[in-house]
Amino acid sequence: MAGYEAVQRAPLRLKDSAGPGSKRKKKKAKDKAQILEQIVSKEEEEEEKKRGLDKRTPAQAACEKMQKQQRERILKKASKTHKQRVEEFNRHLDTLTEHPDIPKVSWTK
Repeated sequence: MAGYEAVQRAPLRLKDSAGPGSKRKKKKAKDKAQILEQIVSKEEEEEEKKRGLDKRTPAQAACEKMQKQQRERILKKASKTHKQRVEEFNRHLDTLTEHPDIPKVSWTK
């Protein structure tokens, strides 16, 4: 048993564990001046967009336009229920002529 005398008998301590004796450093809050500057800069960017001083490339503008159209299309499709879409489709089929209609097949003959 003489070989075990150097063994620690306390529980293992992990590096990141916050034990009773360890204190973590508090993050310093940003200066109020820096926060105000960020808010002002965001407002200026929004004003530039409104004025037409757009720094986007034509490809970026076209991409955003397409994304906006896709969002509108999705919202339009999502506004109707399945039942409403089926009823509208049936009304459309009623307006068509009977010529392209597939005749019914009787399987019981």
